[in-house]
Amino acid sequence: MKFISKAALCDRPFLQQLLLTMKLTAFILLLALMQVSAKSYSQGITLKKEEASVTEILKLIEQQSGYHFLFDKMDIEKASPITVDLKNVSIEEALKKSLENQPLSFKIMQRTIVLKGIHRVVKSVATFQQFVSGVVRDEKGLPLQGVSIKIKGTNTGTTSNVDGLYKLSISQENATLLFSYIGYVTQEAPIKNQNTIDITLKEDANTLNEVVVVGYGTQKREQITTAIASVKSEDFVQGSVNDAAQLIRGKVAGLSVVSPDANPVATAQVNLRGVPSILASSAPLVLIDGVPGTLFTVAPEDIESIDILKDGSAAAIYGTRGTNGVILITTKKVNGETPATIDVNTYFTTQSIARRLDFMDAAQYRQRVAEGRPGATDYGYETDWLDEITQTPISQVYNISLKGGNSKTNYIANVNYRNLEGIIKRSNNQVLFPRIEFNHQMFDGKLKLNANINGYQQKYFSGADGTSFRGDVYRNGLTFNPTDRLKDDNGTWVERIEKTDYMNPVALLEETQGLIQNNNFRTFGNITYSPTQDIHVKLLLSRDLYNSTRGYYETKKHFSTIRDGRNGYASRGTTRTQEDLLELTADYHTIIKDHEITGLIGYSWRNNNYQDYWMQNWDFPTDDFSYNNMGAGLALKRGQAPENSLQSENKLVGYFFRLNYNYKEKYLLMASIRHEGSSKFGRNSKWGNFPAVSVGWNAIRELFFQDVKALSNLKFRAGFGITGTEPPDPYQSLSLVNFDTYSLVNGQWIQVVNPSLNPNPDLRWEKKEELNMGLDFGFFDNRLSGSVDYYRRTTKDLLMDYPVPTPPYLYNTIQANAASMQNKGVELQVNGVPLQTGDFQWRTSVNFSTNSNKILSLSDENFQLASGYFDTGETGEPIQQRTHRVQVGQPIGNFYGFKTVDIDENGYWIIEGKDGNPKPIANQQADDKQIIGNGLPKYYASWNNTIVYKNFDLNITMRGAFGFQILNMPEMFYGNPVMLTRGNLLNSAYNNVFDKRPLADDQSLNYVSYYIENGDYWKIDNVTLGYNLPATGKYIKRVRLYGSISNLATITGYKGIDPEVSISGLSPGIDNKNRYPSTTSYTLGAFLTF
Repeated sequence: MKFISKAALCDRPFLQQLLLTMKLTAFILLLALMQVSAKSYSQGITLKKEEASVTEILKLIEQQSGYHFLFDKMDIEKASPITVDLKNVSIEEALKKSLENQPLSFKIMQRTIVLKGIHRVVKSVATFQQFVSGVVRDEKGLPLQGVSIKIKGTNTGTTSNVDGLYKLSISQENATLLFSYIGYVTQEAPIKNQNTIDITLKEDANTLNEVVVVGYGTQKREQITTAIASVKSEDFVQGSVNDAAQLIRGKVAGLSVVSPDANPVATAQVNLRGVPSILASSAPLVLIDGVPGTLFTVAPEDIESIDILKDGSAAAIYGTRGTNGVILITTKKVNGETPATIDVNTYFTTQSIARRLDFMDAAQYRQRVAEGRPGATDYGYETDWLDEITQTPISQVYNISLKGGNSKTNYIANVNYRNLEGIIKRSNNQVLFPRIEFNHQMFDGKLKLNANINGYQQKYFSGADGTSFRGDVYRNGLTFNPTDRLKDDNGTWVERIEKTDYMNPVALLEETQGLIQNNNFRTFGNITYSPTQDIHVKLLLSRDLYNSTRGYYETKKHFSTIRDGRNGYASRGTTRTQEDLLELTADYHTIIKDHEITGLIGYSWRNNNYQDYWMQNWDFPTDDFSYNNMGAGLALKRGQAPENSLQSENKLVGYFFRLNYNYKEKYLLMASIRHEGSSKFGRNSKWGNFPAVSVGWNAIRELFFQDVKALSNLKFRAGFGITGTEPPDPYQSLSLVNFDTYSLVNGQWIQVVNPSLNPNPDLRWEKKEELNMGLDFGFFDNRLSGSVDYYRRTTKDLLMDYPVPTPPYLYNTIQANAASMQNKGVELQVNGVPLQTGDFQWRTSVNFSTNSNKILSLSDENFQLASGYFDTGETGEPIQQRTHRVQVGQPIGNFYGFKTVDIDENGYWIIEGKDGNPKPIANQQADDKQIIGNGLPKYYASWNNTIVYKNFDLNITMRGAFGFQILNMPEMFYGNPVMLTRGNLLNSAYNNVFDKRPLADDQSLNYVSYYIENGDYWKIDNVTLGYNLPATGKYIKRVRLYGSISNLATITGYKGIDPEVSISGLSPGIDNKNRYPSTTSYTLGAFLTF
């Protein structure tokens, strides 16, 4: 039990938060009223022109109003000259007068005016008449509503309906139809006496007007001055994926998405621009529709787009939470008039082990027995233990979505069910993701309401205490003697308890009972009030509630009873977290002639509560209760079994402001600041400021580039931002009292009250300063486009646990801010459309990124690490050595051990001493160790291709990592003859070392450079072939069938199962011998729209 003196920020009553919110609301509304006159002024239009073209008139209106026009050039070309004389009229009046008697109509949508041609059927004197009909779809086979279909050279035409259908009367021979739609390439189709013409429109490569999600809003890509990447659903990785990160694997330069194994419960490891901290997490902030979550919070099939804020100037608006970058997930929405529509997406997946390690089979093992090798024993049987613990899994995913609505009210209800099986028997994952979203607007669109309910229910087999998978199941499936059998003649599991760390893997699986159940319930809503078209006040409220219940039991036949005498072992635990969020924002947008200004002001309040309870017990009278009668065990009554509970709470409060400005969309500026306070910090450093500024120059808009026809985009960007990091533990700055200690006094155990740590009232934010410089480019109408970014991020005041003297301190360590590190690198993204014809299109993209990490300091004037380094990572027994060293002047991830240079005539290692000369490993000294590799890749690259031919599409994703090493733990342990005493070995154990001779049978295990291998790899990560069937009836609007293979092939020199190993933490690059194996996945799926 802990008594805590909470900081002032934690004690602030909710009433004060409410009053503060009311004050801010009043201020925002006052600002709204003050801006009404400015808005009216900016819309006064004065025109005086004779015989002017429509283009000239539109340009004048743009300059005076700041509105932008969207139109089809062919519609404009049919308009006649305009004579107009207007003075200080509204924009609506100016448009009505200017377009009077013209074949054009207009519609104002916020700051954009859409012009459309008025399609008038012209009577023909010819007797020829023909009717043509068909369906217009996009590249995914979805019908497109509102597509303009015209007879080329005339004003005769029509538009497609909600199902993409059109019908047109043709009164001239040899006519050609023109299909045009905003955001798509205009397409021609000669009629040639056809009565049915179905068209698939391709997206326009020009993405400058694309809207990108940014912090607390959206922005046109052309106006962005920071490093932001955006991936739409049509570009997601297809096939079987477990979380949102796997959808964009290999799609974003600088974003490392690694799946170290195929555990159906596991999620991807995500790292953006290197390792940012020593103690804190490197995971980016994830926001789903503006609300914090995880990459597993929402079903992958329910995601519309993912945007990544990469640099400090983009992420600083989120302060503490944005230091590792921000991933903004947008779920699928309903836009405009949409009839009730049902989408069904389902697929089935099976798997095989990607690579099977070459362990000895029974016949090969018996050869070692015949040779008299120490530890080799022939039990007379033949068992493939890996086959005994693996299965051919069948996984199923079903996603059903119902959506519809009109211009005022719409809804979407999505249900996703996943029943996943793993390659290891009993490993599974069953998840149900429900989501309901409702939108409504009233008072002429001034008030908008949004409500969401979503979350998930998850359950899976608990193969280990508190987790899904027990790693030694796979390891023993490799190392258990292949001449042994599963059970003896009495039906009892065969166990050889005389061997260390050696267990029957089938028994481990079968004599375990366990279940983990997780429930996540998220409710959130937005209220947006827009007193004018330029001012929007938004209130967001959310609650994220998570509950986890865990149960685990080892029967009386389990190894824990046979070896340790547990006589039935049970564990029970539960975790509950609740995160409440309130955010109030207001934004203002205005255009005064050539100046466009957008302002954002906001307040954020977040409260996080964490509770956890767990207990263990053993020595049960029967296995029948499993983990459901914890009190029946005797160990708890004897005082042998542990139990514990805890609760913690912390608050985070922030005020933020952002200003965006551009002049003629040529010169761009963004500036922001967030003032944030956290209850986790000491009383002297609770608040921090996180400013950011970025600038941009759209050089393509300069007159001297207008004649460069090949150049379609050229923008220079530069930004600087500061973000922060909170400590993991909320109470490190406070004095805590501990009641867990007992002392023996006069023969009795007495509970003792004592402080539990060294408090640090000066505990403060880690601060990351990041500089980013970028270039966006495009050629040939953006058929070739891309970006280049250089970044340098320096993190100061890094948190570490430092040694301190006792006394004056009570304990020998304290958590403090004293270290610093730097990451820098380059990112390149290139997109292209190399080939595009009527029925064929090839889209390709390449990205490349580098990262260089360096520890600048591990000490300051208050806290010192005298050695200038510390060691981390573990080999495990029997070697029991650290694997990595974190050292000033060196990067994170360095392997640190003995460098092997040879083998002597008796089969023993020869290492390089500290003086550079060879020496027997038996004479090793600690200072003979040196840097023998690094586990973090220096370079990442990917190449993505999409080929579309008529109704077929082929997607190929390839990616790789280079410039890193891997500690091959299976080779280090089981490629050594001495381990034959503990079970089976790799065949390589008796291969020649350094092309001379095998290791000696009694050469002890050592952590040496011989087992550090080059990890470079290139993967054919995903290949998907799809076919879009024509509409099959009245009710089925779309059918798509596809097949996919994931992790198809790997080109590598690495000898382990898969070079894609963990990159997290301070000891990356270890291929753990207790890992879950990697797999190749095969998927068949279908997508239907009704």
